[in-house]
Amino acid sequence: MRVAVAASAMLVAAGLAAFWWASGVARKAPPPTAENAVTVTIRGNVCDPSDITVPAGRTTFTIVNQSQRALEWEILDGVMVVEERENIAPGFSQTMTAKLHPGDYAITCGLLSNPRGRLHVTPSAASDAEAARPSLVAYVGALAEYRVFLALEADTLHDAAQALADAIRAGNAQQARPLYVAAHQAYKRIEPMAELFADLDTRLNARAEYFEKREADPAFAGFHRIEHGLFAGNGTAGLAPVAGQLLADIGQLQERLRGLNIPPERLAGSAAKLLQRTADNLPAGEDRYSHADASNLQGTLDGTRKIADLLAPLLTKAAPALQQAIAQQFDALGKALDPWRDGEEFKPIPVDGAQRQALAAQVRALAGELGKVNAALGLE
Repeated sequence: MRVAVAASAMLVAAGLAAFWWASGVARKAPPPTAENAVTVTIRGNVCDPSDITVPAGRTTFTIVNQSQRALEWEILDGVMVVEERENIAPGFSQTMTAKLHPGDYAITCGLLSNPRGRLHVTPSAASDAEAARPSLVAYVGALAEYRVFLALEADTLHDAAQALADAIRAGNAQQARPLYVAAHQAYKRIEPMAELFADLDTRLNARAEYFEKREADPAFAGFHRIEHGLFAGNGTAGLAPVAGQLLADIGQLQERLRGLNIPPERLAGSAAKLLQRTADNLPAGEDRYSHADASNLQGTLDGTRKIADLLAPLLTKAAPALQQAIAQQFDALGKALDPWRDGEEFKPIPVDGAQRQALAAQVRALAGELGKVNAALGLE
């Protein structure tokens, strides 16, 4: 019994000692160590200081209660509580960190009947950058318009592939060759999203070198199988089933694109990824039989520029220099294709090695700039 009483007495003494030590620490109200830090002391019915100015962003407040009553301390935006600390006992302090936007706020100073202090939050570099970043709601229009673009271009692709298939079934290779170029360019315009479906992209657009037996491999199909037959093989012979499967796969692609979830960050991200892959492929070439590299590149530029144009109003506000650089590089690449233009179409002439390297460097630079867009818009 005596042991229990003694142990209880020791626990009480230890508790009192801890309370005394904590009270002393609280009464001292140690100076703040955070970069943006403010100590507010409540004395009587006033805050000291009662008029505070801090930069926008995160600020750590240390609230010291030197009144005779337990209190709560609040930052108010009109009638809305922004941040608060409750039950600060007399002689104690509490800290809180608040992320504040530019504006004028009120602060409570003890009892609710006491006069309120004022908190002024001034703009900062961080708040300016954050304000420039659009909210997710701001992407609704761009995403909706891009969905319409995808649907219309997918319809164009289907119509072009249908015309190509009809010419192949009719055995008219001369008519089918320019129709192939037009259909493949149409695919390039939607490729930023079409290539997300690996199975369809393989069937539609895989080149011969990705198959064990190259052009002779039975799995080699899609655009490049048709291209090989029309430009380097036996014309339309044996291509009717390939063209039929191409149409069926494009039909599946249309269905999948209609149901595709496109978060805002996928727009610029997919465009940058496609342009980087295009730059990597340009030195060797993709349409090696038809020499339609310039036409293909125009399709890629059309599809990726549509994305860039939809994001331009948001990017102009968030990062105007980046937006200007992207627009200028798209213009420069379009001009670089002028030697191959023939009205609205392109001449079926090869792009030589030096020209390929030069175009690849420009496309790679554009991919790099588009790769910065998501960070500039606060999407990563």
